[in-house]
Amino acid sequence: MAALLRRASQSQSRGSLVVTLRRSFAAGFSPQVRSVVSSSGATGGFDEMVAANDRKYYMVGGKGGVGKTSCAASLAVKFANHGHPTIVVSTDPAHSLSDSFAQDLTGGVLIPVEGVDSPLYALEINPEKSREEFRTASQKNSGGGIKDLMESMGLGAMVDQLGDLKLDELLDTPPPGLDEAISISKVMQFVESPEYSNFTRVVFDTAPTGHTLRLLSLPDFLDASLGKMMKLKKKLASATAAIKSVFGKQEEQKDVSDKLDQLRERMRTVRDLFRDSDMMEFIIVTIPAVMAISESSRLCASLRKESVPVQRLIVNQVLPQSVSECRFCSVRRKDQLRALDMIKTDPELARLSVVEAPLFDAEIRGVPALKFMGNMIWK
Repeated sequence: MAALLRRASQSQSRGSLVVTLRRSFAAGFSPQVRSVVSSSGATGGFDEMVAANDRKYYMVGGKGGVGKTSCAASLAVKFANHGHPTIVVSTDPAHSLSDSFAQDLTGGVLIPVEGVDSPLYALEINPEKSREEFRTASQKNSGGGIKDLMESMGLGAMVDQLGDLKLDELLDTPPPGLDEAISISKVMQFVESPEYSNFTRVVFDTAPTGHTLRLLSLPDFLDASLGKMMKLKKKLASATAAIKSVFGKQEEQKDVSDKLDQLRERMRTVRDLFRDSDMMEFIIVTIPAVMAISESSRLCASLRKESVPVQRLIVNQVLPQSVSECRFCSVRRKDQLRALDMIKTDPELARLSVVEAPLFDAEIRGVPALKFMGNMIWK
């Protein structure tokens, strides 16, 4: 395929530009990365994205396999090279951010990325490590989490009677959606922690569409669930208050209620952040294929339903316009044009700013290659 694209690039029309980048690796070889880009292509509005000095969050997502990680990493590199201290975070359990930067980013901590003008840190959220932390936290008080909660509601005796049911085992097993909850906790960490206050751009490389939609809807779900738990606790507390006073137990156990209140408030903060067009933007990445365009349309509709700001659509892996010497490439180009026409008539995607990103003839790995890709897309 690379050879075909190189041959196709040699037959480009006069209005196109052949761009070549050489990347140097410690191993001593310098493969070429070539891209054919039309001089009349749409711009990605990067001047607007980089202009504000206040912090802004960018979530890059879409169907699996369309190049979300490369687009997110190249955007982070470009932000850093334009003076913005930047963090890029992968919320995808199947990480490829390390591969994109050609650097080990595992471990669940921020790691500095070398070769950029301003500080750039990258993080791959480690679900296994976080699950282990969850188990440890739930067991550190001899598995008393459920009992503490029930006792705070005045139902400690009931816990003793139901001891054979081993309710505490509920806390030993991470619940469904924990990966999304961990991602939310990282968002809250960046929002609230003073140690991250100097970073003005935060880029999220998100999981494929389904996981991302769960992530975006989780704050609302948890807010509603916590609200129901708190109402239940208040009803139970009032019903048991008289009985407790008879036995001289007037103290109120507010720890659990306070923690629920705090967690609910943090969820509302994240929910409001996701919907704040001044601080957040979701960028959809797709490829010029009918299935990918259709899924991107559904994603865009879901984002708008959740009131998440979305303005840009990156169409990745677009073949050059003139491929007359390559029959295979010519057929694929016609297929891609049909898919690109779908965008123009799609009720959801037609309203977005569409940027076509070229298909490269080599993998985009390492900061120099990401910088090159960023210059092709984010203009």
